Amino acid sequence: MSADKQYTLRIAGMSCASCVGRVEKALRDVPTATDVSVNLATETASLRLEDPATLERATAALDELGYPAQMSTVTLNVASMSCASCVGRVEKALAAVPGVHSVSVNLAAETATVGYVEGVVTQTDLIAAATDSGYAARVAKADATQSRAERKVEEADRLRRRTLIAAVLALPVFILEMGSHLIPAFHMAIQNSIGTQTSWVIQFALATIVLFGPGGYFFRKGLPSLLKGAPDMNSLVAVGTGAAWSYSVVATFLPGLLPEGVRAVYFEAAAVIVVLILLGRWLEARAKGRTGAAIQALLGLQVHTARVIRDGKSLEIDVERLAVGDVILVRPGERIPVDGEVTDGASNVDESMITGEPAPVSKSAGASVTGGTVNGTGSLTFRAARVGADTMLAQIIRMVEDAQGAKLPIQGLVDKVTLWFVPAVMGLAALTVLIWLTFGPDPALTMALVAGVSVLIIACPCAMGLATPTSIMVGTGRAAEMGVLFRKGEALQALSDVGIIALDKTGTVTEGKPTLTDLVVADGFDRDTVLGLIAAVEAQSEHPIAEAIVDGARRENIAVPNATDFRSITGYGVVATVEGQQVMVGADRHMTRQGIDIDTLADTEQELARRGRTALYAAVDGRLAAVIAVADPVKPSSRSAIAALRDRGFQVAMITGDKRETAEAIAGEIGIDHVIAGVLPDGKVTALDDLRAGGRKVAFVGDGINDAPALAHADVGIAIGTGTDVAIESADVVLMSGDLRGVVNAAEVSKRTMSNIRQNLIWAFGYNVALIPVAAGVLFPAYGVLLSPVFAAGAMALSSVSVLSNALRLRRIKPAMQEADIAVARPESHQTQAAA
Repeated sequence: MSADKQYTLRIAGMSCASCVGRVEKALRDVPTATDVSVNLATETASLRLEDPATLERATAALDELGYPAQMSTVTLNVASMSCASCVGRVEKALAAVPGVHSVSVNLAAETATVGYVEGVVTQTDLIAAATDSGYAARVAKADATQSRAERKVEEADRLRRRTLIAAVLALPVFILEMGSHLIPAFHMAIQNSIGTQTSWVIQFALATIVLFGPGGYFFRKGLPSLLKGAPDMNSLVAVGTGAAWSYSVVATFLPGLLPEGVRAVYFEAAAVIVVLILLGRWLEARAKGRTGAAIQALLGLQVHTARVIRDGKSLEIDVERLAVGDVILVRPGERIPVDGEVTDGASNVDESMITGEPAPVSKSAGASVTGGTVNGTGSLTFRAARVGADTMLAQIIRMVEDAQGAKLPIQGLVDKVTLWFVPAVMGLAALTVLIWLTFGPDPALTMALVAGVSVLIIACPCAMGLATPTSIMVGTGRAAEMGVLFRKGEALQALSDVGIIALDKTGTVTEGKPTLTDLVVADGFDRDTVLGLIAAVEAQSEHPIAEAIVDGARRENIAVPNATDFRSITGYGVVATVEGQQVMVGADRHMTRQGIDIDTLADTEQELARRGRTALYAAVDGRLAAVIAVADPVKPSSRSAIAALRDRGFQVAMITGDKRETAEAIAGEIGIDHVIAGVLPDGKVTALDDLRAGGRKVAFVGDGINDAPALAHADVGIAIGTGTDVAIESADVVLMSGDLRGVVNAAEVSKRTMSNIRQNLIWAFGYNVALIPVAAGVLFPAYGVLLSPVFAAGAMALSSVSVLSNALRLRRIKPAMQEADIAVARPESHQTQAAA
């Protein structure tokens, strides 16, 4: 394993923001650990370790803290083992994988059972370790390494059962105690039948079962944390309910220890508090399961088996066994298992689940297909190009998971507050009790108990911890469903602060497929001869304009000779030797740099530029030979997308290497505010710095290799998904759809998600700021109101559920732009150019 590696651990038992703070602190104390980030909503902790050997220290620290890392077990079938030394080698190889905590190899059964840390080790890692040691392995059976949603369903079921049991037991307690207070006749009936003491004993028995049965979790988790000096939410519940129960036990069985005026029981408060908090946890677990719905939908696209053609026969095998180069048959209606290139057949493929585009895409020989998409009515045979973790779907899932686990800058305030929040609340509860005992009216002890327990219960910071990560999970998941991938979660917040969106022109605003439109030759030159010479030079280049010129020559059946000594001068042009003549093609600055007079065709070039064409000069043996022009059609969606961005308050700029006349013609056509033209590839970074004047945040949208520096330099880099891998890797956001509608959708998701987070934080902080004083009894002197611990528990549960419910509203975000919203941006003149 390489040094300085990022690990993601799945953490069990976290329930509030203070848990997050303690887990983060414990992991930061691990030697060599950096970049520690804990997410309550995804129940994960991410950290970077310079020395992988310290991973064991990290998991041990979590175990000691009471928040263990999730463990899984897998059984591998291991081939070729023949003796005990083979067993030893396999065990040693598997045990050496960081994150593996137990290995048991069985020679007779030819299996290896491996226990490992979820999120750190994958089954693929284990298979590779065994295979690399000389013993080929494959998964025999996995211990139900469950998806997060499945675990949440099971957790919700367990909590539902515990809640129902607690509610059934707490109901008689509540009726016996509160019925006596509220209904005088009921009180008399109790007195005349079983008597108050018997009633209290019954309440004690039922409440004790509730507290230490269904509610026992709070004591098992909370009290050890309290004794370690690191109280959490469970500690608050345990201390609060334990105090009410203990006071009631004394009043019931040792009444002589209390003054007669304060002999009362609060068994019903302790029992009902447990019921309400369990109810809140149940609803919370159900909602958390739904926050990961997008990831579950993506996982559901994965195919488990594939039909491979080998030796002329069709065999169905597990998709994990596929290798690059395998020929795979996909029948009508089947889901394509991995990425590849069609070798035979024709069909329409539904790619909406990957790109967000509703229209099926026609596929035939030579076309690329993506794993997870659905084949239409035809049959396709394709050759696998990317398998396993390298497929686009696997990368998308990984991107979404990374984004969902990110911690936004806005979370920093929450972390600082919650780190000391629970200890502060316990101190405040103690102070509340002391004030009531000192200054409160009779029965002061009872009042002090009620106020102290209410403060403990109502202040649980669950909502604070859930406010940000749940919105991130739902928002980024919904964005993925619309074909917008936030590779870095921080971009979700950064995009909401952007004021200017700068666009690359070629392939971003335009189709990126220029077409030859004009060739005007100088006196003394033959048109066909010059076009052949220019095409010969451009045939050596991979630039889209070069391809357009070569295609134009071939369409006119002009012979294209071979070129030698080809050189490309970045940002200027190209030069080569063709049939003994030196041929140069490039912008006016290229000709000027070489000392070639362009005056005779300068007016022609400027006129072509004003008509929106990209015009280049050509020179042969140092003499100006021609002006050649191409036109790159604007994408149909660009105009309406740019209008939508301006409606949302963004300024839109275009950065291009074209001449200003050409750039302004296109900008005027599609409604762009600001044009930066004549920019060399390395000048895009400088152009972004110029746009930042006045402290404005800038997003850059591009698709090419030469856009990578600008994508990385911008405050938010947005890559068109049809672009190069280099551009995508440099970006913060990737658009799968390949046009600017995705930018509008990304901006909409960012704005709505950040608004949702702010709503959650206002609610979470406001809830605690407003209700802690009420629970402490601040309204009692003026209004005689003292909050019951039962209502405090209900309010606390409602707070978390409200935050989660608000976050889930983000699942209803609609794409800001649909197919029907596209206005065709090309006027008739450009359609003509495209056809030329």
